[in-house]
Amino acid sequence: MVKSRKDLATLTCVPCRGGIPPLETTKISEMMSIVPGWTLKREGIDKIEKEFKFKNFKKAMTFVNKVADLANEQDHHPDIFIHWNEVTLTFYTHAIKGLHDNDFIMAAKIDEI
Repeated sequence: MVKSRKDLATLTCVPCRGGIPPLETTKISEMMSIVPGWTLKREGIDKIEKEFKFKNFKKAMTFVNKVADLANEQDHHPDIFIHWNEVTLTFYTHAIKGLHDNDFIMAAKIDEI
């Protein structure tokens, strides 16, 4: 069992092609405590989201490019919304229409950037 964000950030995302259920509420609560600052969104499909603020647009884009590189490396991609110096990242696993361990692994890795 993973107990810290640093431990979670050392894990690697595994391919999820569907056919498994999304994480249950108790597991989601446990994982949310490991990635503080991320918000659980329950909009029919459970998602996690976090907003990042930067000094200017260029710094925001530098961050987005680092996230993109990490997402490609892990083969798990967020929805990204950019508004000048604010970047909102949203994770959920499309194949299972809900949350998977990969979403929390990516959250922890992004918090390490």
